[in-house]
Amino acid sequence: MSDNGCGFPAPGLHSFLFKPIFEVGGFEFNKVMLLALLTTLVVVSFFYLAFGKAKVVPGKLQMIGEAGYDFVRRGIVYETMGKKEGEKYVPLMVSMFFFIWIMNIWSVIPLTQFPVSSIFAYPVVLAAIVYLIWVPLTFKRHGFVGGWKNITGYDNSLGPIKWLVSFIEFFSNLLVRPFTHSVRLFANMFAGHLMLVMFTVASWYLLNSFMIPAAGVSFVMTIAMILFELFVQAVQAYVFVLLSATYIQGAIAEHH
Repeated sequence: MSDNGCGFPAPGLHSFLFKPIFEVGGFEFNKVMLLALLTTLVVVSFFYLAFGKAKVVPGKLQMIGEAGYDFVRRGIVYETMGKKEGEKYVPLMVSMFFFIWIMNIWSVIPLTQFPVSSIFAYPVVLAAIVYLIWVPLTFKRHGFVGGWKNITGYDNSLGPIKWLVSFIEFFSNLLVRPFTHSVRLFANMFAGHLMLVMFTVASWYLLNSFMIPAAGVSFVMTIAMILFELFVQAVQAYVFVLLSATYIQGAIAEHH
């Protein structure tokens, strides 16, 4: 029974907590970790099967793999960093895109029904990987002084406000940027899963009450939310990788 006594099991933070499947030496392995591991296996297996024995005349699986790879390479990396600078980062961006996308898709798969990205730790780690690439790259490309100018946007032509602008840019780039990078993905997946759980549970609850017509409406909303989530899941993977490419491009670009 719920706290209000109506019997409706309202979704909440408990919807994101899972009992450990097993425990070894104090380390707990739960459903979310299993899904993250399965995501890795799915992505690696797909690209191995698609390109492990690549042919001049590609089969269906290779064609799908090439289409996905080319979408990220040309649509995100080349458009953001250019072909010359971006080529070396294509494998990373492709891996991140499909890893995030599959992590999100588990939300609408029967039995799993949970987006791994709705657990904050996973977007944080992915954002940290990008952060640890573009910050050292900035100093490697521009030197110590030039690196700080790139990060802070220091510009003498700004006059008296140059220090204020530099402080804002420093705070934004080094502190706010990695936080918003991870929160954007997490928040969308968290909210989407909460809405899906709410409509799904409501459909079942209303179906077992005298409000059967309302259960039909709730079920239609559930289907609509699933379709919408499929769109959002792909968009969030795209946005995360696009921002990653933009941050790395900013590291190799001349400061302004």
